[in-house]
Amino acid sequence: MRSVRSKIEGEDIGYIRISSFNEQTTDGLKKAITDITAQIPPEKLKGYVIDLRNNPGGLLDQAISVSDAFLERGEIVSTRGRDAEETQRFNARAGDLTKGKPLIVLINGGSASASEIVAGALQDQKRATVVGTRSFGKGSVQTIVPLGSDNGALRLTTARYFTPSGKSIQAKGITPDIEVLQEVPEEVKARASTETKGESSLRGHLKAEGDEQAGSQSYVPPETKDDKALNAAFELLRGARTDAAFPPNPKGAVPN
Repeated sequence: MRSVRSKIEGEDIGYIRISSFNEQTTDGLKKAITDITAQIPPEKLKGYVIDLRNNPGGLLDQAISVSDAFLERGEIVSTRGRDAEETQRFNARAGDLTKGKPLIVLINGGSASASEIVAGALQDQKRATVVGTRSFGKGSVQTIVPLGSDNGALRLTTARYFTPSGKSIQAKGITPDIEVLQEVPEEVKARASTETKGESSLRGHLKAEGDEQAGSQSYVPPETKDDKALNAAFELLRGARTDAAFPPNPKGAVPN
């Protein structure tokens, strides 16, 4: 299944939508960046929008390699178990495929797990400005333990994900640098819930360290003209809108 789609917006912005993290995601991202840079000369390219809204997550290694595509160095994510020696850290290798072009990441209440790792890494390393509403808060590592033939398997929560600055994602989510709320049409409200309740609302969820956060909006309009977060991203990249959070100050990145 294709997890990455891209297009040119107005001849000066590259838009990349990542809908899940499967085995093809990083290759799809590399192809998208190549396609965009082949169509827009570097002096005209204002930057990229990476859309992770309603992306439920997927493979950890793909979240790490997608983050790495935009980073020159620094931690991407760490996993911490009950014992300190169980901590694993994953770091970026040199080589930003976008050559430092401005980056905006879109998230909402449907962005979970691997999406939150990418958003958290690029936010903490001051590589991207995160726009939208708070993400789902799925920050636990699960291990499948087989129980022998015909006995099925046990799914154990064995660790938590932490962003480079040491923030736990579990039952809290990623808070955007710039919150943009979306108006939801009445007929959509009547048809289905447009709020994602978030990990903290699930029965039996792994408790957060500290205060828990509920979910947030997950409605994305089908038409670009109605999409407030996406249009805010375009305006920021084109300089039609200013905000202290964009561009992020690299001096505020997590020390490596």
